[in-house]
Amino acid sequence: MIAVSLPSSTPEPARVPILSRHWDEPESWTLRSYMGQNGYQGLKAALRLSPDEVIEQVKASGLRGRGGAGFPVGTKWSFIPQGPAPGGDGTPHYLVVNADESEPGTCKDMPLLLASPHTLVEGVIIAAYAIRAHHAFIYVRGEVAGVVRRLRTAVEEAYDAGLLGRDVLGSGFALDLVVHAGAGAYICGEETALLDSLEGRRGQPRLRPPFPAVAGLYASPTVVNNVESIASVPSIMRNGPDWFREFGTEKSPGFTMYSLSGHVARPGQYEAPLGITLRELLARAGGVRAGHELKFWTPGGSSTPMFTAEHLDIPLDYEGVGAAGSMLGTKALQIFDETVCVVRAVLRWTEFYAHESCGKCTPCREGTYWLVQLMRRLEAGDATEADLTTLTDVTDSVVGKSFCALGDAAGAPIMSSLTHFRDEYLAHFPHDGHPGGCPFDPEKSTVFASVSPESEGGAR
Repeated sequence: MIAVSLPSSTPEPARVPILSRHWDEPESWTLRSYMGQNGYQGLKAALRLSPDEVIEQVKASGLRGRGGAGFPVGTKWSFIPQGPAPGGDGTPHYLVVNADESEPGTCKDMPLLLASPHTLVEGVIIAAYAIRAHHAFIYVRGEVAGVVRRLRTAVEEAYDAGLLGRDVLGSGFALDLVVHAGAGAYICGEETALLDSLEGRRGQPRLRPPFPAVAGLYASPTVVNNVESIASVPSIMRNGPDWFREFGTEKSPGFTMYSLSGHVARPGQYEAPLGITLRELLARAGGVRAGHELKFWTPGGSSTPMFTAEHLDIPLDYEGVGAAGSMLGTKALQIFDETVCVVRAVLRWTEFYAHESCGKCTPCREGTYWLVQLMRRLEAGDATEADLTTLTDVTDSVVGKSFCALGDAAGAPIMSSLTHFRDEYLAHFPHDGHPGGCPFDPEKSTVFASVSPESEGGAR
């Protein structure tokens, strides 16, 4: 075991960024660097409290799940049967971190894991202590091999420093942490499908109840949280719930990562308090690409109903986005300008959901297939207005009828695009001498236009 000296904790200023504050420092992913950033001070503070007191601290902070649904994290932890370890009911408890980031447009967890994996590791230890779990798992997409390697290196460093293992920092609390690489299925982002995959079975959603808090991994009480949810816990334990509530709004407190991609001047990760607007985020990101204007955007990835330029000032918190008819989701803000064909974009998303359907339930398996067929006909201009009615009917047979939320995700972009851009669908049909088909030039719709060295005055 390598001895580790933890610096004394000092309160952090109430300003963002928090999670990404040290990403640009040399070797920010190492334990040595993380220790210089008040690393593992939150764990020290947590170990001075009882598990129940840690849960109450997280509840008081108002931290909500950052994976999509926004369910209160502390409340989710409290669903686990409490009592002396390993649990009040005599069965082991498990903590599983969902790092299977795969929602189109979402790219916030992987940068965090690359730049500061120990933030997550510290959060995992605190969360496991709170729910009285002695085994924890981080489930990562297998395609991101660099992230898997960096996480495993961070876990090894934590073991060597006595932060994991049989006696965490001399507290008597024992925890083993495993980094598990998945096989790359979108459906494994659904928590029960993830658990089946983790157990070695095909990733498919489970029938609920029972819920994971009662019968999750290996039929034992289990908490499944998103990466950012767990990574937010150490700063709460270091600085207290009141400090955390200085950010964000009353019902959506705290800070979060917003992923801006598409037709924006400076795409990337923007950490900000919940409740910021897209207008403010675009100001930070340099606005929509030069010479163009915003046409439509997604507030939480392709599975959330799209917004238009009329929604630029909607507060990007759970209540504000919900009241406007969409969902905050993973806060994947995909920006599209006026060159993009809405029908073509929705078709691409629909093809993705049809491809990623696990096939377990008929509404999703059959419904997403027919949605793709209809969308292809519409995009090609081979359909009639009656096909729009059929498209709506098929979407209605999928949304709310499928086994999990994938069916809802497939229907969201279709229904919202018909609400905001029905005329654009109609423009694809033969009319006024137009033979039918997409009226938009694909070359002008690209996010990253190819530029030859000659046109730029030579190679640089």
